[in-house]
Amino acid sequence: MVEAEASELYSPPAYEPGEKVQATKEVRNDGTYPGHAMGAFLIHRGDVGYVKSVGTFLNRFYVYAIDFVDRGMLVGMRTHEIESMEKPQ
Repeated sequence: MVEAEASELYSPPAYEPGEKVQATKEVRNDGTYPGHAMGAFLIHRGDVGYVKSVGTFLNRFYVYAIDFVDRGMLVGMRTHEIESMEKPQ
C-alpha cells in the first residue's frame, strides 16, 4: 500500500513571485501545452526562469507558473521540479 503524500499547503510556498529558479527535471508536453506535440520536451534540466505566480492543484500541491524567458514559455511546475538560484541550498 502506498502512503498518501502529505499536503504541501500546510506550509508556505517554497518560492515567491519574482524569484529566479532553475529546472531540476526535464518537462515534456502532456498534451496541455498548445503548439507543441504531445511528448515534446518543453523544458530541459538547468533551464532558468522566474516565478510568475503561485497556484494550487487538488488542494494539496503548489504549482508555480515559471516564465522561462529564453524559451518564451510559461510552464507550471511543482516544488520538486525547480530549485532557487537566489537562496542558499
